[in-house]
Amino acid sequence: MKKYITSSADETRRVGELVAETLKSGDCVLLDGDLGAGKTVVASGIVKALTGESYAVTSPTFTIVNEYQGKTKVNHFDFYRIESVGELENIGIFEYLYSDAVNIIEWPARAPEVLGEDLQVVKVSIKKVSDTKREIVVED
Repeated sequence: MKKYITSSADETRRVGELVAETLKSGDCVLLDGDLGAGKTVVASGIVKALTGESYAVTSPTFTIVNEYQGKTKVNHFDFYRIESVGELENIGIFEYLYSDAVNIIEWPARAPEVLGEDLQVVKVSIKKVSDTKREIVVED
């Protein structure tokens, strides 16, 4: 377990880049934290580090998944608006999760039943301490 305290979006993004250094194809990153905690900022650091590209990473709240191509393929999910596992099955969630891509999931507690025990998971919990300060805990 690693714990980070960040004081800016750039520092929070850098934590995502550090997390990316430990990831390999097929890994799944579970991002947990309240609205506005910085989940998408951490995701943007992971995407940049793994793809080698400077994508404008946004939370796929309404599209459910954004796909990023590069050195490593990254799929970025947002389960916040998911109301049933059927919605995830309709987009092929299991094909995504059991591929060679790295998968990032915001709000994983909204559909825990899709996260099989055989997935390699890294848990990232983000707590908003103040308007600028974040406490980030990474468990692999």
